[in-house]
Amino acid sequence: MKEDVPKIAFRTHESHYELLVMPFKLTNVASTFQALMNHVLKPYFRRFALVFFDDILIFSKTIKDHCEHVKIVLIALRSRMLVMNKKKYLFGKASMEYLRHIISGQRVEEMRMCTFL
Repeated sequence: MKEDVPKIAFRTHESHYELLVMPFKLTNVASTFQALMNHVLKPYFRRFALVFFDDILIFSKTIKDHCEHVKIVLIALRSRMLVMNKKKYLFGKASMEYLRHIISGQRVEEMRMCTFL
């Protein structure tokens, strides 16, 4: 007899996703966070911010714009009494790894995964 596989589902500004495991060991944490961020940061989505799971991505064409965009996002979070974990945030990066891709101002490149026999 096949047992039920527990799943988590959440909605982003683009689509609906389902995972096979709950990554935070708490009920509805990912979907609750995603729904909250969808509400809080909606005015900025695809202009200079994206949210996926527990990550907030802020992207800008210039460092001056980036500083302003970061300030806007931080004010939006603070106005709802939300805080960030200092161990997890990075600002002003020219490129970064995210969801097995390298994202930069020039392109989005899939990371090559090494396989060993």
